[in-house]
Amino acid sequence: MSAYAALTGAGYRAQVRDKTTLFFTFAFPLLFLVVFGLIFRGQDVEQSGLSYLSYTAAGVLSWGVANAAVFGIAFTLMQWRTDDILRLIRMSPAPLSAVIGSRYALALVVGAVQSLLFVGVAMLPLFGLEPASGWPLLIPVMVLGITTFLLLGVIIGSFANTPESVAAVANFLMLPMAFLSGSFFPLDAMPDWLQKVSLVMPLRYLNDAVSHALTGRGDLSDVTVGCAGLAVFAVVFGAVAVKTFRWTRSS
Repeated sequence: MSAYAALTGAGYRAQVRDKTTLFFTFAFPLLFLVVFGLIFRGQDVEQSGLSYLSYTAAGVLSWGVANAAVFGIAFTLMQWRTDDILRLIRMSPAPLSAVIGSRYALALVVGAVQSLLFVGVAMLPLFGLEPASGWPLLIPVMVLGITTFLLLGVIIGSFANTPESVAAVANFLMLPMAFLSGSFFPLDAMPDWLQKVSLVMPLRYLNDAVSHALTGRGDLSDVTVGCAGLAVFAVVFGAVAVKTFRWTRSS
């Protein structure tokens, strides 16, 4: 068995056993969908005529998938380094790519299940989301989004040494980013300066690309712009992640 397969299998078993984390990974975005769906039910965004749900469903889905990618690998790397698992892996023939790749495979599976479950619930009569004909574009968008935020999680997991520090740093980045990038409220309704600030945040590009693909707001070029923005952040985060990765707490 290859190192990649062994690490992926071990990660899968650990994830399935942690039922509490698994439950909230899928339930938390749905909770936001229910809350915003009930609050803004039947209301439209004046600037575009689209329903609030069309905006918030795409934004909450993006935030949920990004959050899971960041927290999933950040906590794992921190714990593996604390338990000296990374040091043992380093002494084996397994390369760093096998460590990150195994977590990447799991993040893609989690993201796919999150997306299917979320969109399925959003399409119920209570919420009435109607996916656009270009919804298959969600697949490459989500892959790019998960890649970008997983690499951000690698950076966080390399610096943090305790569960508390992982949670503090990740929440410090992800929660403000969610509000400033339009995950919970339409950017079109926000001040111009805030819309400009959001351009330096990767979640803005994931939100836009998911919204264009899922609700048909815009066309293929808009999805391409979002994907291009995510790709730039992925390259930057990837370079920083490789440079800052730590196998042991003392390294």
